Amino acid sequence: MLSSLSGRFLILTVVFVMIAEVLIFVPSVARFREDYLLARLERAQIASLALLADDMIDPELEVERLENAGVLNVVLRRDEARQLALSSPVPAPVAATYDLRDPSPLVLIRDALARLADPEERVIRVIGAPLREAGQLIEVTMLTAPLRAAMIDYGLRILLLSAVISFVTAGLLFLAVRAILVKPIERLVGHMRRYAAAPEDANRIIRPGNGVRELREAEDALARMQTELTHALRQKARLARLGEAVAKISHDLRNILTSAQLFTDRIGGSEDPMVRRMAPKLVNSIRRAVALTESVLAFGRAEEPPPALTRVPLAEVVSDVIDSERLAVEDSQEVSFSEDIPATLAVRADPEQLHRTLANLVRNARQAITGTGRSGEICVSAREEDDCWIISVTDTGPGLPPKAQEHLFSPFQGGARKGGSGLGLAIAAELMRGHGGTLELTRTGPEGTRFTIRLPTGDWG
Repeated sequence: MLSSLSGRFLILTVVFVMIAEVLIFVPSVARFREDYLLARLERAQIASLALLADDMIDPELEVERLENAGVLNVVLRRDEARQLALSSPVPAPVAATYDLRDPSPLVLIRDALARLADPEERVIRVIGAPLREAGQLIEVTMLTAPLRAAMIDYGLRILLLSAVISFVTAGLLFLAVRAILVKPIERLVGHMRRYAAAPEDANRIIRPGNGVRELREAEDALARMQTELTHALRQKARLARLGEAVAKISHDLRNILTSAQLFTDRIGGSEDPMVRRMAPKLVNSIRRAVALTESVLAFGRAEEPPPALTRVPLAEVVSDVIDSERLAVEDSQEVSFSEDIPATLAVRADPEQLHRTLANLVRNARQAITGTGRSGEICVSAREEDDCWIISVTDTGPGLPPKAQEHLFSPFQGGARKGGSGLGLAIAAELMRGHGGTLELTRTGPEGTRFTIRLPTGDWG
């Protein structure tokens, strides 16, 4: 509690009030001492009135009056004559004389502190003006012990009262600060924590409503900041989705353009002069398009559109994919392709998305084989089971490295070759999930790799 704002405010309030009371205590004690001495002068003057009427006074009565007045001797000065009105034995020489007729506040404070600091009993002389102008002055001698005891008693009562006032004041201020300042700050912090848990949620933006001007300004500033941040995060998410979509499109478009580039290379060997003249320009244009698509592969993933399911002859799709990949094989390389697809097998799928998926798998297999510099074979097979179609793409390549297997279907992390983006398998897996199916790595190792697609037969409708 003491580490909280309200707890520290409580401590500071007590300390500051006590400091104020101490500053009041010193002049209060000085004033008490002055009143005490003036009261002794007044009593002494009253005790000496009987002497003015009769010079002779009974000794016992004189002692009684001196005790009631709390003094040892009383001296009156009237008509320039100094007269000892009442007297008793003085136990010690006079240690100090104090004139109370016109003392300054600093003198009173100094004398009061000196008396409190001196525990020894001493005899002092006090001079003052008589009441009702009954003479020029009155002078008494008295002991300091009763005076010091009375000052200490008064000081303790002042300190006790000050402590009570301090704690009562601090308690009231503590409650006020809790209600006016601490509670609103705690609510403000609570809003910030709830907003931090989901900054994209506009419903968590604080709604300013505090009545304290400074706190209302803080809430307004926080609301503006949260609104701007939420807007920025939403904009960033939209841009990320857009970039992800562009990356996927660019990935597949690059592959299409690569195939087109191979066709133009073959066209370049034509004997037609017009074709021979236009082919290099076409090649350069396609090369620039390929480079452009590769430059946008730094974007993230995006949700693919739902598939337009229809009856797709699987053999035609696989044949089209293999024909495109055969063109990418250089004459010096030995990569063979084979198909094991029943001619009548038709699957329920989106033809374009199925083509993209198979093209990614076959292309990855071809690149894995050609990367070794050795010959190899790629086989695409399919069969129908009880409730699904199973399509397998098998190669005799070197297998996937362990790092690629850890993040196989994660975009930008599962690339198996240098320069690969890792998007191909991520796109393929997502496309198959959209069909209600799966894409799995069935086998990988030095003997080769196999990917298996499972598509539900479903209802042809």
